[in-house]
Amino acid sequence: MPELPDVEGFRRVLATCATGRVIHRVVVRDAGVLHGVGPRGLRDALEGRRFTEPERHGKWLLARTGDGPTVLLHFGMTGRLVCGDPDDAVEPHDRVLFILSDGRQLRYRDQRKLQGLWLAHDDREVARRLERQGPDALAVSREEFETALASRRGHVKTALTDQSVLAGLGNLLADEILWRARLRPDSRASDLAQADHRRLYTHMRRTLRDAVAAGCVPPRGSWLTGHRDDPDPTCPRCGSRLRRSRMAGRGTVWCPRCQPNG
Repeated sequence: MPELPDVEGFRRVLATCATGRVIHRVVVRDAGVLHGVGPRGLRDALEGRRFTEPERHGKWLLARTGDGPTVLLHFGMTGRLVCGDPDDAVEPHDRVLFILSDGRQLRYRDQRKLQGLWLAHDDREVARRLERQGPDALAVSREEFETALASRRGHVKTALTDQSVLAGLGNLLADEILWRARLRPDSRASDLAQADHRRLYTHMRRTLRDAVAAGCVPPRGSWLTGHRDDPDPTCPRCGSRLRRSRMAGRGTVWCPRCQPNG
């Protein structure tokens, strides 16, 4: 599933491919990814307008058109944003194509179609769409982070992946951050000490910076992510056998030796 680093990568694709370019044509190949707007409404709202600098909040990407409408994109589990040339073959999962002024094509590609595109005509509509989102995980201050976690009664992993608490973290990032911070995923968020909060915040920031630079949550050998899918996974830090469990319906991987609290 695309998480904050992936969506930040899609923001860069949008910025380099489309910023400053006029939208000549919008081709909707599958209206099933549109929410609250039909193909004709999307075309009428966007054709002839120019993409401006995009923004991201958590896992949401905001494709702005200056003083015009904003396209909000969410990538679900399999979505991507691709910059193509006119001669590139259209792939089966290319759902919406934005044909730009120099012939480039910005393509929303998604196999499972679990999310998609929304159209907001002004900033109030953008705000309404994002009103249930917590602060962005890459921009949140330490004080905001500590306040958000201290108010949660459930497990710390559940709090980290709750988009209304903190926007942008998914399953892989949460497990990676907790492993680095040496905190068990089933620790109660409200029971964490201030030192735990600070350590968790520090490792979240470091992990996000590294992952954003890679454009994904990288499966590196020194990362928990690089071993979680091994047949018999072991901790890259201490060599202990990793444990698997399910938490709020999500597969969770952790090290009982490195993450002993809980």
